[in-house]
Amino acid sequence: MAGSQMKDRVFLPQEFIRRKRDGGAVKAEDIDAYIRGVTDGSVTEGQVAAFSMAVFFRGMSLDERVALTRAMTHSGTVLDWSGKGLDGPVLDKHSTGGIGDKVSLILGPIVAACGGYVPMISGRGLGHTGGTLDKLDSIPGYRSQPDVETVERVVRATGCAIIGATGDVAPADKRIYAIRDVTGTVESLDLITASILSKKLAAGLGGLVMDVKFGSGAFAAAFDDAVALAESLVTVAEGAGLPTVALLTDMNQVLGRAAGNALEVRESIDLLTGRVVDRRLREVTLALTAELLCLGGLAETVEEGLGRAKQALEDGTAAERFGRMVAALGGPADLVEEYDRHLATAVVKRDVFPETAGNVTAVDARAVGVAIVAIGGGRAAPEEVIDHAVGLTDVAAIGEAVGPGERPLATVHARDQAQADRAASMLREAFSVGNGVPEATPLIARRVAEGR
Repeated sequence: MAGSQMKDRVFLPQEFIRRKRDGGAVKAEDIDAYIRGVTDGSVTEGQVAAFSMAVFFRGMSLDERVALTRAMTHSGTVLDWSGKGLDGPVLDKHSTGGIGDKVSLILGPIVAACGGYVPMISGRGLGHTGGTLDKLDSIPGYRSQPDVETVERVVRATGCAIIGATGDVAPADKRIYAIRDVTGTVESLDLITASILSKKLAAGLGGLVMDVKFGSGAFAAAFDDAVALAESLVTVAEGAGLPTVALLTDMNQVLGRAAGNALEVRESIDLLTGRVVDRRLREVTLALTAELLCLGGLAETVEEGLGRAKQALEDGTAAERFGRMVAALGGPADLVEEYDRHLATAVVKRDVFPETAGNVTAVDARAVGVAIVAIGGGRAAPEEVIDHAVGLTDVAAIGEAVGPGERPLATVHARDQAQADRAASMLREAFSVGNGVPEATPLIARRVAEGR
């Protein structure tokens, strides 16, 4: 009788919460039961908040992180690419967010051109950072959240599909994150790790590269915090059976020259076609791509992967893959060739100059992101509608000379003069201008990998 009672033991969320609150370890089977309750609603919002707060203060062991990630992954649909006729590896990339970070739009098509398949599940803008889905939503007709059957068809046909998670992909994560967002537990390293990786594991990947940002425009602004996040992501992903490498990249200034949704799509196409190429954006993209090609066995070394990625850009096959993906997901078939015909443009364009001429010595990248949100390029509240046309172009980089007769801090694209005035004022506060030229810092500061 006693053995039968133990076998049929009922999961009690309050006891589960109490154990973690008191610093104890929680079992994998209890984590599974907790996530089932989150998914079906039998675990209440208050209990999710309480467990999240307990984890925030007490932390989780590696085994607990892996168990939580796996449970969240299997709370919904997990894509299975076996038997789908793919002749290459299934690969993906994730960024922890930044200003002007449009790497995904470029990397996915390059990997596809090199023989990989990329079912990239991306997110919307969060706080001061832009979101890949918001950029893609600026393309008329593009279906950024198609059903699973469409995703599989497009990946098979074009090699990549950059889309958002449907409601049946890691639904536990969606509910937990919404509660964390309003209960002060977003910054938990354990919960961030499980949130990111559960969606990636649900995509059925064979390899993942992580772009972990640090600096003024990153969520993990301090370098040591970014290192801790990268190590957690790599360790847990490997523990869950997903080969992963992370690069720590600088987000102390805008990545590329454009920030704002339609403007970033333009810059991405320009780099893919070679029309206009920003050095820093190209360097980060190629480094991440090379790591991913090596992880997937499409290159024997990172150096070989770098060469293959460069070739896909130079011979036009990456741009061709991007165009095919856009058309397959409902966008214009000629977007690559004629993006000015299709992408929204702002009415007001204004160059913003500093009060005095000099060199850019520092940038508060977060403040630049906030300025874009303030003119409608991001969301101050979840229900707000984004203006895809607004943003910045020709953004000055650290070390460049700015001022009348030189170049502007940036060109503001706004809907009206009042918006442009607001953005101009905020940009002047975000840029530091002086006489010296700061010492150049590495764009890629560290590589994190387990035995790779």
